[in-house]
Amino acid sequence: MRSPSEIKRIVEGRLRSYLSRDRTGIRREVLRLFVRLKSLTVAELVAELQTHFAVTFHAIASMVGIIASRIGILRAQRNPDGAHNYELKEKYFDIVVRIVGVS
Repeated sequence: MRSPSEIKRIVEGRLRSYLSRDRTGIRREVLRLFVRLKSLTVAELVAELQTHFAVTFHAIASMVGIIASRIGILRAQRNPDGAHNYELKEKYFDIVVRIVGVS
């Protein structure tokens, strides 16, 4: 069984690897929005990102899914209207802030 510190190291490595392939800056901006706004739906993310990037709902939904499932730093909760609310897990907050450099 892995220790919590080992799990954090693995998650940090996955996050760094994921962000190393970020050519446009969208991935970093998605993570910054989660740090700043705490809880978001995909529709809210798309609305925020469309002011600076040419993005589609499907692309952002896919990105959030990867961050939630493969990297494992997001928690998903279903709203009463059926949409998923995503929020950054508290135990990974410091790692994300350190890596993306939230301003």
